Amino acid sequence: MSHLTENFARPEKAEEVVTFGSLDPAVQELLKAAFEVRQRAYVPYSGFKVGAAFRAKSSGQMFTGCNVENAAFTPCSCAERTALTKAVSEGTTEFSVGAVVAYEPDVFTTPCGVCRQFIREFANDDIPIYVAQAIEARIATKEDSFCSEDPVLCTSIFNLLPSSFRTYRK
Repeated sequence: MSHLTENFARPEKAEEVVTFGSLDPAVQELLKAAFEVRQRAYVPYSGFKVGAAFRAKSSGQMFTGCNVENAAFTPCSCAERTALTKAVSEGTTEFSVGAVVAYEPDVFTTPCGVCRQFIREFANDDIPIYVAQAIEARIATKEDSFCSEDPVLCTSIFNLLPSSFRTYRK
């Protein structure tokens, strides 16, 4: 019966925490874009800003998004879904990498369950997801968004959503 799990998503690589300075410049650019778009988040109820950026697999184009809240809460849109929806509306449905930036002390803020499933919809293969903290004090003092020694969680959609559901239609 093990054949029933053959098509399950299995991570290609284990999660790890590295420094921002050790990342490839293209990944640093993605994280910086997520940091910048986070500043445009519309969060009058929670005050919890999130920014996301995804890079198109074929063109390399970057798509960014921030979270947008609503008084009714249900129609809120997370940053990850905003970025991916923007990409889909412009004809892109395959991505090579993603980044999420938010701030909560002493912890990385990874995508919520709905966003994990939403990302998975557009991930035929495991794609890396980089998660970093946005330090608010740097915004006020106009410092660089990230320092070389800042920690970054290197994970992937299959790590975040193992054995995930995706349509099995060919």
